[in-house]
Amino acid sequence: MTILDTEADTAIALVERHAAHNYSPLPVVAASAEGAWITDVDGRRYLDCLAAYSAVNFGHRHPEITATAHAQLDTLTLVSRAFHSDNLGPFCAALGGLCGKDMVLPMNSGAEAVESALKVARKWGSDVKGVPPGRANIIVADNNFHGRTISIVSFSSDPTARDGFGPFTPGFRSVPFGHAAALARAIDENTVAVLLEPIQGEAGIVVPPDNYLPTVRALCSEHNVLLIADEIQSGLARTGYTFACDRWGVVPDVYLLGKALGGGVVPLSAVVADREILGVLHPGEHGSTFGGNPLAAAIGTTVAAMLGRGEFQARSRELGEHLHRRLRGLIGEGVVAVRGLGLWAGVDVDPALGTGKDISLRLARRGVLVKDTHASTLRFAPPLVVTPQEIDWAIDQFAAALREACA
Repeated sequence: MTILDTEADTAIALVERHAAHNYSPLPVVAASAEGAWITDVDGRRYLDCLAAYSAVNFGHRHPEITATAHAQLDTLTLVSRAFHSDNLGPFCAALGGLCGKDMVLPMNSGAEAVESALKVARKWGSDVKGVPPGRANIIVADNNFHGRTISIVSFSSDPTARDGFGPFTPGFRSVPFGHAAALARAIDENTVAVLLEPIQGEAGIVVPPDNYLPTVRALCSEHNVLLIADEIQSGLARTGYTFACDRWGVVPDVYLLGKALGGGVVPLSAVVADREILGVLHPGEHGSTFGGNPLAAAIGTTVAAMLGRGEFQARSRELGEHLHRRLRGLIGEGVVAVRGLGLWAGVDVDPALGTGKDISLRLARRGVLVKDTHASTLRFAPPLVVTPQEIDWAIDQFAAALREACA
């Protein structure tokens, strides 16, 4: 059974021949998209339940976002930070206001935001906390995912991300996610930051115990350590809150944002913190040619305004309850466990039915696009514009795929 024909085969063959094989995509060749739906080169439609790893939170080609993009393309797209542009200030003010912080460091990719935050934390440790040169350490969590640059994979526990890429960057300590006592033991006088995903995404949408983040916040305050929340996947309404940290009433010192910040149109990321933290950077110490470019800044300002209305957070909360209720109904019928918050779910499938990739392929043939992670876990993260009826249809297809795998 295949979902390919000649046109799709040709497109896939070109990728296989000329693009580096750093991904193993489903054999679906997207040609257009709108809202929660993707149409392939053959005209077949698929319900997108991945949303580009939460980069398309507001749906494909959201009209407010595309209108901003079209208007900006007619005026100014790039001048680099060598000059001022009229969109950068409003963007930083809008995003800082959304986060309750007063400074923004605009970047492009999520990994670039993480790398920038690592530099800022070390510089803050040196200039403000007084950590001796070369002695700073940063605490991270086991099974984290913050990107795939050399420094980031240096503290990854995923052998696929690490093997063959050493030597690695020193200065990191990894402790079990969700265990505040282990984190407390790892802090010393040279600890400058704790970097965490409030909910671990790539690990399978792992939600920590309710007392975890508040305890980590208290530990960081007690020991004068920066709490850096990687909200690149979990933030911007994905979990039913503006930021996943809001679920536990926790305010980090630093927010890391990306993916949906660019509205599904452009790469845009940011490090957001107060002046006492981001103010440690001085001209020449950090930069990016495209970071904060006028096109991205205009789109980011629109995204911040859309989030300020609260409608997407509400949709994620309400529809997320429906999604999780439907998924939990499949426990014992091929599903082993369901985790998550809002319109974000990690679903463990009985390994006897096949790998996550196997089930993803079955779902693709039924017109639903999801992505596997860690053997037999699937991620469901549809755009926040999805409807209850579309969720029901997707879960019905999932149930049928599980029955098919049992046969």
